[in-house]
Amino acid sequence: MHIFITNDDGYLSPGLAALIEIMRVCGEVTVVAPEEGQSGMSSALTVKTPIRMREVRSEPGLTVYASSGTPADCVKLAMNTIFVDRKPDLLTSGINHGSNTSVAVIYSGTLGAAAEGVLYGVPSIGFSLTDYSFKADFSACKAYIPKIIAQALAHPFASQVFLNVNIPNRPTDAIKGIRLCRQTKGAWSEEYETRIDPSGNPYYWLTGSFVNHEPDAPDADENVLKEGYIAIVPHQVDMTDYKELERLERLWRF
Repeated sequence: MHIFITNDDGYLSPGLAALIEIMRVCGEVTVVAPEEGQSGMSSALTVKTPIRMREVRSEPGLTVYASSGTPADCVKLAMNTIFVDRKPDLLTSGINHGSNTSVAVIYSGTLGAAAEGVLYGVPSIGFSLTDYSFKADFSACKAYIPKIIAQALAHPFASQVFLNVNIPNRPTDAIKGIRLCRQTKGAWSEEYETRIDPSGNPYYWLTGSFVNHEPDAPDADENVLKEGYIAIVPHQVDMTDYKELERLERLWRF
């Protein structure tokens, strides 16, 4: 089995190191990850400057490359240079430092890479831990991710679907289990803070806080995590709202 790993926190992130350790048990691992952090890049592509890639680690069963591109760039680059003759059996992205729930999935570079993998026909899973610390404890990830991988291999998910897995920042024995669920409806408020530079000119810093619009919904990922469960949401590349399409076809006339 050949596993392709990428992320959006950069090739030196502890989360990536933890995922490499987990996936090496499953088979051969090839990593192409950004040179530096690329959080919030979603599916962005580099189109105005050249993309570079260099090998930074090589040993039996593991090769690691660092790329100047975005997470989606890393996937495209790997599929067009490394996996030309044979596609990887699985793409895993992460482990992200911090959650990727609710509307964050729109911006996530971790999930942008997973979505890109699906476009190449590779089963893809994004993993996140709800701890932003560089010194995050990935013990629970190491205990539960192999179980999730085993289920994904035994019962493959549909084509054009990728999985978004969020793991709560709890000791392994405090995690209650794993739940399949849906994306929480929510939004960010007060997103920018206005500041003044030394010259007296205003500038803006991205900040804000998340507002959960359905705090009591038991099947929404934010709430599942708060209850102490690992949350798995299946996402699809096809963003068509088919119910709304049918409704508009009945009502609109051109």
